[in-house]
Amino acid sequence: MQNAWAKGKTRVQVGIFYLWQFAQDPPDCPVSAMSDSPVRVRFAPSPTGFFHIGSARTALFNWLYARHTGGTFILRIEDTDKERNTPEALRVLLDGLRWLGLNWDEGPEADDKYGPYFQSMRGAVYKEYRDKLFAAGRAYEKDGAVYFKLLGERYQEWDDRKQKHIEKVRCIQPVLNDAIRGSVKHELDQDFVIFRANGDPMFHFVNVVDDITMHITHVIRGEDHLSNTPKHLALFEAFGVPAPQYAHIPLILKSKGEGKMSKRDQGALIEEYQKKHFLPEAVRNYLCLLGWSPKDDREILPIEEVIRLFDLPGIVNHHARFDEKKMAFINTAYVRALPSGNLAWIGRPILAEAGLVKDDTSEDYIQAVLGVCQEKIRALDELPHFCGYFFKEDFPVDAAAREKLFKNGDPRTRLTELRTALATQEDFSETALEALVQGLAAQHGTKTADYIHSARLALSGMAVGPSFYGMLRVLGKEKVLARLDRFLS
Repeated sequence: MQNAWAKGKTRVQVGIFYLWQFAQDPPDCPVSAMSDSPVRVRFAPSPTGFFHIGSARTALFNWLYARHTGGTFILRIEDTDKERNTPEALRVLLDGLRWLGLNWDEGPEADDKYGPYFQSMRGAVYKEYRDKLFAAGRAYEKDGAVYFKLLGERYQEWDDRKQKHIEKVRCIQPVLNDAIRGSVKHELDQDFVIFRANGDPMFHFVNVVDDITMHITHVIRGEDHLSNTPKHLALFEAFGVPAPQYAHIPLILKSKGEGKMSKRDQGALIEEYQKKHFLPEAVRNYLCLLGWSPKDDREILPIEEVIRLFDLPGIVNHHARFDEKKMAFINTAYVRALPSGNLAWIGRPILAEAGLVKDDTSEDYIQAVLGVCQEKIRALDELPHFCGYFFKEDFPVDAAAREKLFKNGDPRTRLTELRTALATQEDFSETALEALVQGLAAQHGTKTADYIHSARLALSGMAVGPSFYGMLRVLGKEKVLARLDRFLS
């Protein structure tokens, strides 16, 4: 057990070292990988007003593969559902992708090489390809809808569910050679609808047509699309176009219980992490580990190294279990590795929103506060609670901590001794303050903890916090003495 813990501790230390390097010289996230590489991948979401963590992971894996190969990452919007796909829903999606740093090379608000990239604007393209199937004898109309026609011997078979005979086809079954799952066979024995009776094209048809016209070479998508692929392969064959390389990535399971993670599960939406002030680099780092591994047990990696290591063979073929605690741990590591100036820049608006800092609050003071607190901060949304007493005098005092302190004896004697010594102390550096407290403890035959626990509660209202001597230094002599006086009175 001890060896396992030591191994785990080493992995964390290695990860922190890489984060430290990142903090000293954060790499620029690649803006564009447009090159001579033939690789073209796409992320094709349907904006619904939510950005699910599974969709984000799919976008990330496509982005990583494009950046790893020097290829092109395309954003394509499946917006044919007019009720759900609103401009506001699209903005949630675009903002979420940009927050994660997943910049796209072609798509909305980017290069329009093979656009338009909204399916609602591609009606003429779909009509052209529908007509190609009619001309080739691979499509027909029935009850107002348009069906794709499979090639093979037709026969009738009784369907218990529909309680009638249905027509089936003995055709050559398409075999999927998946980059992750290997050879996959599914039975395809019925013609299927490609245009509804109202004229709207179906998902299978537009998906394939868009992949053809946008020259997609690799389709990296969730395993839940695996059952759709035989229809897609049949359509590619009918159009006389080689199918792209498919790679079906594992599903993300909910953290507890059975089943795929849905938008109703805790931690399922990217917007939740934005509101909680998670660092996007940390969320992205965790998403990389949901179904992929660098093969050396590391969990914390700068994105440039992930890009270098990422490849399709590294993706596992079993489901990935979501673990919000692990994501929080990774986020904590990123927060603690931030350069102090960056932490102050990110933290100031959070403190301002909580009413703790104003426009005229010194930037140097904010940086000093966050610098001394940084090693104990777990998440940025903790800042107002963890650091609030540095910015206001009416902070609450933890009742349980106060009761525990007085239960062990009246702390006022120790606080009076400390207050008297600090009043004449000119050097408020951490080294000098530590020497002062150690001297008091030796002089009065007690422990330094007796001074530290009492003074921490008096100065912050809390039983825990950052380095005690760092807290004294940042608060400064005037505030320290005033707060000790108030507590003693």
